[in-house]
Amino acid sequence: MKKYFNNKFKPEELVNFFDELPLWSAPFGLKLLDYINYKPNISAIDIGFGTGFPLTELAMRLGNISTVYGIDPWKEAIVRANKKIKYYGITNIKIIEGVAESIPLKNKSVDLIVSNNGINNVSDIDKVFYECSRIIKTGGQFVLTMNLDKTMFEFYEQLESVLSDLHMNKEIELMRQHIYKKRRPLNEIISMLQKHKFIIKDLEHDLFNYKFTNGTAMLNHYFIRMAFMDSWIKILPKNKVVQIFDTIETRLNVQSLKTKGIILSVPFVMINAIKKMNK
Repeated sequence: MKKYFNNKFKPEELVNFFDELPLWSAPFGLKLLDYINYKPNISAIDIGFGTGFPLTELAMRLGNISTVYGIDPWKEAIVRANKKIKYYGITNIKIIEGVAESIPLKNKSVDLIVSNNGINNVSDIDKVFYECSRIIKTGGQFVLTMNLDKTMFEFYEQLESVLSDLHMNKEIELMRQHIYKKRRPLNEIISMLQKHKFIIKDLEHDLFNYKFTNGTAMLNHYFIRMAFMDSWIKILPKNKVVQIFDTIETRLNVQSLKTKGIILSVPFVMINAIKKMNK
């Protein structure tokens, strides 16, 4: 019997996996998936797959005649991804626990590389692009998404304003360094890709928004706390953290009354690149 006729997903089990996609990852990932050249019998790798997106989706779309590797250093996420892979009966995924600066695959061994907002989080982007260039075949496709340096500028403008009022120039510079480290300017990313023999075929900009009732709701949102708050706190003196965030929260709440809510914009880019032939 065909595998796709076996659809006995038990509700009590399915509920553990049905909401598998983080809201943050979805806008980037949908754009990425649209640009992939789906071909039979290829080898692919997803860099920084987290809890399994777009790794599992890509593997299912390519089908069992293709092999999809996933590399990520996050052990707990790998456990979660493996549970999804097993539950959905995906057999063409090979998980690698490790960092993208050192990918344990042979030279010119993959046809497709994807990274859904994962490149931002590596320690050495240039080295990762070197590894991508090494493992991909000539003519291979590299599709990546990443949020840009103006991400949530509405918050950072408030933070810088508060720091400026307190004459905390050192912390303003630390904030700018943090933004640069996590969201490198697009021209630098393009230059690095070209340095490692990738030709930019498509470059598409997009944007989505996080909307909140006010600053209190924003600062208490789980993803803001999980993904950003610790980084913000680290650039501030411990004895000033509460004061600074109390001020930011108050200012955002006052602003929300005038603007009928708070918006955090997330601009991002999709880059579709091809590995060029050696001359």
